[in-house]
Amino acid sequence: MTAIETVNLTIHYGQKCVIKNVNLKIPENVVFAIMGPSGCGKSTLLRSFNRLLELNPNAKVEGDVRLYGRSVYDMNPIEVRRKIGMVFQLPNPFPHMSVFDNVALGLKLNSLVKSKEELREIVEWALKKAALWDEMKDRVREPASALSGGQQQRLCIARALAMKPEVLLMDEPTANLDPVATEKIEDLIYELKEDYTIIIVTHSPSQAARVSDYVAFLYLGELVEVGKTERVFEKPENGLTERYLTGRIG
Repeated sequence: MTAIETVNLTIHYGQKCVIKNVNLKIPENVVFAIMGPSGCGKSTLLRSFNRLLELNPNAKVEGDVRLYGRSVYDMNPIEVRRKIGMVFQLPNPFPHMSVFDNVALGLKLNSLVKSKEELREIVEWALKKAALWDEMKDRVREPASALSGGQQQRLCIARALAMKPEVLLMDEPTANLDPVATEKIEDLIYELKEDYTIIIVTHSPSQAARVSDYVAFLYLGELVEVGKTERVFEKPENGLTERYLTGRIG
């Protein structure tokens, strides 16, 4: 089944076209990597999936994005962002809030829990899903600012998971992390695909090869090639893809 589909998706920033007529189908319960050099439109494409681009007054979107066959433009944007969660490049926990309150905030704001016990259970569940519970179970009342960068990023993942999304978007989630923290996030991504469709943006072909089941190569706003990761890396069909994978462009 297709989780996310784009139909003739074109995106402008002012007069500049940054995404050019992209048609893409992303299956459910896979890790789907969007790779390409910096400035090629990867993050813009990702943010179109959950209507975050609407927060940019200069962005104009044409075409359609569908979640399980339903246009996201027929849905309330708050509902869209609950169903399609987002983890950003820089960990962005609320630093003066506790670990617990960071995960609980969205649940409280959206009135998604009926009791303190239910709230506690969901926070614990989300921290376990994000592979953070064992490290933080005795420290959930500490401020998020006390965590390492890798822990903060996993906290942001827990915060997104607490909302019970169907799709999880990750915009270069390891770009600012050390190798040990990066490995933990990559292991987590692999585990989460059993329950979620994960779409990750990366400028690293090696990361795409490690974590993804499917990959799309985006170049100058155009979708150059898409397919199963193993096939694209071993037998790219487009010369541009081969040049990118071998480091001759990008």
